[in-house]
Amino acid sequence: VVAAIDIGSNAARILIKSVTKKGDKLQFKKLQFMRIPIRLGVDVFRNGKISEEREIALLRTMKIFRQLLILYNVDDYRICATSAFREARNGKKVLSLIRKETKLKIDVITGMEEARILRDTNYSMMGNLLYVDVGGGSTELSFVREGELVESRSFDIGTLRMLNESVSPEIWQQMINTVTDITQGVENIQIIGTGGNINKLYRLAPKQERKNNILKVSILSNLFKKMSVMDVEERMLHYNLRESRADVIVPAAQIFLMIADITKSEDIIVPTKGLADGIINELASSLINNG
Repeated sequence: VVAAIDIGSNAARILIKSVTKKGDKLQFKKLQFMRIPIRLGVDVFRNGKISEEREIALLRTMKIFRQLLILYNVDDYRICATSAFREARNGKKVLSLIRKETKLKIDVITGMEEARILRDTNYSMMGNLLYVDVGGGSTELSFVREGELVESRSFDIGTLRMLNESVSPEIWQQMINTVTDITQGVENIQIIGTGGNINKLYRLAPKQERKNNILKVSILSNLFKKMSVMDVEERMLHYNLRESRADVIVPAAQIFLMIADITKSEDIIVPTKGLADGIINELASSLINNG
């Protein structure tokens, strides 16, 4: 039994799976998943530090997660923190407190490692693939051309940053230039989209359009147009969304549409596997291979 905890800028998640080996393949069964919208990025991207209120919320969350690790007799786990912790001035202090109170060790991973884990998690196709993961604090991009990694980058462009209007025009232009440069002259680019927002957008598409985990860009564009003229409460009511999803889903759609426009992609594959799944895959492979 293995577990992954992903402490993102928008939410903290725990995923627990059992793993068995049959032949050369690993088989997984989900035992538990929980998501707590702590929103560390609201403080960090505005003030540069995690507030006392959110520090307490994170500590309480980690205590709950620790009990789940015990309850499910987890053999191994990894906890990864991303963009908000990479920038928080008091990040080390908060991590030290959590370690003291819960005995849990948290790895603050780089944007490049985050991109690699996400890419490896969904690395099962051939062709010209652009992996795009949109989070609260950052967007990770990896371009794979016929099985070969061409470029992998992390940009400080995320949904919470956009809501806080803390994304500079220079950073936007850097991402636009990067996507343009690495895909120039390449045809039939397939976008692989990950993150909670694109997963939700896929599920909001009309049922007859939801096939093989493919979200048509035209459907995404229609959803974006409808949502962008609504306020948060209207989105919550009309689409049955939690508040913590209803505000960030529009800027996420904007990022995906911008990238699809540059690459002239008509579809986005939505495998619904994120960072936590990738962490679990790596833990499981290590445990099984080591006996």
